Amino acid sequence: MRFVAPARENVDVAMFARAPLDAWAEFSDLLQTPAWPTIAQISTAREKVENVAKATLPHFVEQTPTLLRDGLHYEARIAERGQVATRVENWHDLINALIWLRYPAIKSALNTRQVEQIALVGAKRRTRAQYALTHFDEAGVIAQIDDPALLALWDAHDWHGLFWRERSAWSDGRLRIDVFGHALLEHSLKPGTLLVGKALAIAPCADMPERLSGAIRAGELLNDPLELRPLPLSGIPGWHDGNAHESFYATTPCFRARREGRTYPPPFAV
Repeated sequence: MRFVAPARENVDVAMFARAPLDAWAEFSDLLQTPAWPTIAQISTAREKVENVAKATLPHFVEQTPTLLRDGLHYEARIAERGQVATRVENWHDLINALIWLRYPAIKSALNTRQVEQIALVGAKRRTRAQYALTHFDEAGVIAQIDDPALLALWDAHDWHGLFWRERSAWSDGRLRIDVFGHALLEHSLKPGTLLVGKALAIAPCADMPERLSGAIRAGELLNDPLELRPLPLSGIPGWHDGNAHESFYATTPCFRARREGRTYPPPFAV
């Protein structure tokens, strides 16, 4: 079933004070105001970020029939013209713009890879790499982890162990995550949603965005969707009201057993 985001006026403002949306408080003027931000307002935020981060960002342009008449693929328009087609009054596209503002190097690397794959197989076919790139773009989570015991619990889909017995791991720095997927953040607008991300496990590093973007651009990552681990974000302490109770991890449908034969790659050393 296709997800339908709530109307802006129906979003409970309290959701922006809860994970994962609480991490985006710097963009509260775009997310929480009663009126939808205009493309011009998003562009103003772009200029502020660009001046601070010294990053080269594409421009956000309103997606109109006139714009689409250029016949360019969405990804090609970004690569060739530096334009991200953005629908007005649309949560999905607004949050996508915010991801660009925070992680320009990673988003640019994803775009470069998508354009390369389109050149290989055309716009009507999709490669395994394109599926991986898209899954990460829409529902991705960046997980920095170097604890073998935690990784073993995760790989075994021992959700009770990962989220309940090792509850402190989510606050003491042993497992650090950044929600990257804009569709995942859009889903979090609805209270009680059982969020499950597609996580890229990497070894901890100080300059994560730059190093991760370099690995993606070089084709060292995201060549197959099987590189991505499922991560039920609703199990993280404080991310869902139900997980204050141990039984949550045994009865909630997002905590699925590992499929027989399913294996995962070791965390990537970026």
